Amino acid sequence: MLQIGVFDSGVGGLSILRELRDQLPGAALHYIADAGHAPYGERGDAHVLQRSLWVTRHLLGAGAQAVVIACNSATAMASRQLRAAWPRSTFIGVEPGIKPATALTRNGRIGVMATRATLNSEKFRQLVATTRGDASLHLRACDGLAAAIEQGRFDDPALLSLIEQHCAPLRNAGVDTVVLGCTHYAFVREQILASLGANVELVDTAAAVARHTTNVVRPLRQGHEAAPPGFANLHLQTTGDRAQLQRFADVWLGGGAVVSRVSDDAHHDS
Repeated sequence: MLQIGVFDSGVGGLSILRELRDQLPGAALHYIADAGHAPYGERGDAHVLQRSLWVTRHLLGAGAQAVVIACNSATAMASRQLRAAWPRSTFIGVEPGIKPATALTRNGRIGVMATRATLNSEKFRQLVATTRGDASLHLRACDGLAAAIEQGRFDDPALLSLIEQHCAPLRNAGVDTVVLGCTHYAFVREQILASLGANVELVDTAAAVARHTTNVVRPLRQGHEAAPPGFANLHLQTTGDRAQLQRFADVWLGGGAVVSRVSDDAHHDS
């Protein structure tokens, strides 16, 4: 059976995992939330690389034939090194949807909400240089937002205030399209829209990443039998609070996924 590993620094990658489950129903999906070392987007390059190496080693050791890096920060800061470390393995990364946003915008003003690590990365600069066209980009480093979303209290006044703090500059800039450049932000999509205004289009690449993954792993599926009916094809683990990930999984994946805790050595790949 084809097994695909998926990881993020926390719960954000569940948005991609859900799409993968829908588009690859015959595959076994192994998800790791590295919540014990989150958030990646507000940590240094060395930390993100170290953790990405550890999680990838764990996923491949458990039998994954492909790994989806379901985190914009980890993709930007570690994907090249992961591919170099495991050249015979298949990796799929994520990146902010600048290209689809340029096709959607009506006034040429696009907002990008992402972590500071993503926006400061060379990979993001290269993405902008090749895809922005004539659009004007308004970048917003959403410090603290991913960590606040991890708490799972979406009506918390502190979270809503933080969303407003990050959305106000984009709203004032008159953007009509906003790229969600962190997988966590999908959980507060409606709150972000409420702050930006109903006329703003949001770009979330989860479905596109799942479609790309489906195409990339097609050769790997040959020789692998599909999961039998009723097979529990979701294996979720976390290096942090098991109950926290379980709560998100119950809501986001519709129940049926059991979360376990995985212990780790933070210095394994140092």
